[in-house]
Amino acid sequence: MIRRFPLPIETQEFRDQWFEWLKKFNLEPSCYDAFLENKIYDNRTLSLGEQINMMERDIRLASLLGFKNLRTLVSTPMDVIEGSLDYAAKMDVKIGLEVHAPFSLNSGWADGYMEMIQRTGTKHFGFIPDMGIFCKNIPDVLRDKARRQGASEECIKIVDDAYANRMAKGFVKIKYDLNLGKANMEYRMANGMKEMMEAVEKAGAGPADKAYAGASFTYSWSEPQDIIDNIDYIFHTHAKFYHVHEDGTETAVAIPEVVAAFKKAGYRGFLSSEYEGGEHLRDVGVDSIEQVRRHQEALRKAIEA
Repeated sequence: MIRRFPLPIETQEFRDQWFEWLKKFNLEPSCYDAFLENKIYDNRTLSLGEQINMMERDIRLASLLGFKNLRTLVSTPMDVIEGSLDYAAKMDVKIGLEVHAPFSLNSGWADGYMEMIQRTGTKHFGFIPDMGIFCKNIPDVLRDKARRQGASEECIKIVDDAYANRMAKGFVKIKYDLNLGKANMEYRMANGMKEMMEAVEKAGAGPADKAYAGASFTYSWSEPQDIIDNIDYIFHTHAKFYHVHEDGTETAVAIPEVVAAFKKAGYRGFLSSEYEGGEHLRDVGVDSIEQVRRHQEALRKAIEA
């Protein structure tokens, strides 16, 4: 964390120290994470011009720190992205929209952005897949937490079976809508949330059961072929994972299949480990560093396979 952000980055002293650290620890800037904070005021949303200015600020800071890629959140309005493209080209920093579950490539949601790419001819906008969109199963750490909190095996089975059913039938993909909350709820309903919640209620669901059922819709499955189909527009990847066991297996994210798709497509970017399972283990503790080590080893094996 950079204290008093973004002021220190403006100083040559900080930037000299930054590049010294990169050299000392043999690091390479991969992707600058930007958060378009368009609700910093209580009484209004930032204007389009203010939001573009904020995006351009982050593009400039990314360039100063040696980053060629910038991640922006899925909630970033399309007109803000389009309004920032000329400056991104000037600074030679590519804006990557994070494709985070339940969003997906090869979908109506992504089509809107693809249309913008084709219409503008930009080479400085694309996608940053989050590997949480490639979950074959609900993460076991979430299931275990539900058990610790009192969820019943009957309700857990109902939720797990519902996820397996979505996998078998194919997920109904989320649609593009400026109202992300509305789009997300329509996505959940289209994928059977109402029926699943009725089933767990009938089974006598308590708070832990309902929490597990609702959380199951924060995970999704996309075919790894989506990577191959869109490789020309993928600049960076968040290699999300939830728990890697001692034998190197991740039971939720399909690491071997996804890495195989990246290899087949000729991807040359980063797969940056993003450990998210720890939030489900706060009551029992976890060695996060060991988890990242295992994940890096799992990625290495998949790459070398």
